[in-house]
Amino acid sequence: MLTGLFLVLMAVVFAGLEIEGEGKYGWAEKMPTWYRTTGIAARLYGLALGGKPLTGYHSFMFVMPILVFHVQFFMGLAWTWQAEVMAWAVYFAFAPLWDYYWFILNPAYGFARFRKENVWWHAKSYWVLGRLPHDYFVGWAVSMTLAFAAGQGMQHAVLLATMLICTVLLILVAPGYHSWRLSMDERDDRDKAGIFHND
Repeated sequence: MLTGLFLVLMAVVFAGLEIEGEGKYGWAEKMPTWYRTTGIAARLYGLALGGKPLTGYHSFMFVMPILVFHVQFFMGLAWTWQAEVMAWAVYFAFAPLWDYYWFILNPAYGFARFRKENVWWHAKSYWVLGRLPHDYFVGWAVSMTLAFAAGQGMQHAVLLATMLICTVLLILVAPGYHSWRLSMDERDDRDKAGIFHND
């Protein structure tokens, strides 16, 4: 259960970081990063991720949690194939949660506006009951399959249940966060920050 709470907190932080960088323009739409839809790497990426473009930003952002979930092997935990499989099981549980939290916590979306017609980068995906892209379910199915392969299926089911309960609670408190976040935009101190370059 504690692991589930930690992963939820980490997903909130990752989502918050992306919201601060992207604003309402998801999938790095307005960020100063490169975009690719053609070429072998971009086509494979699009195939694996429901037609989404490959960006420089996402090249780093998708690798970061993979490194986080593997850092344990460089901090004293002995590597075993089961531990490796579980690192990937946790990654595939975390990634959909992190993505979903971007919408839940983003004042431009929230629970009500998270719909296929509002999200161009998920528009090519099939949506389950019109509420969630099937990519999320695929991620969690892969996660559970890996956990059972490593002999930790039941513990992992508890982890996912904890994450689901926390997600419902986050949906309930998100409007309060939206209000706070929008209030932070009412004042901007860039003119007092000592920024001295202007290109």
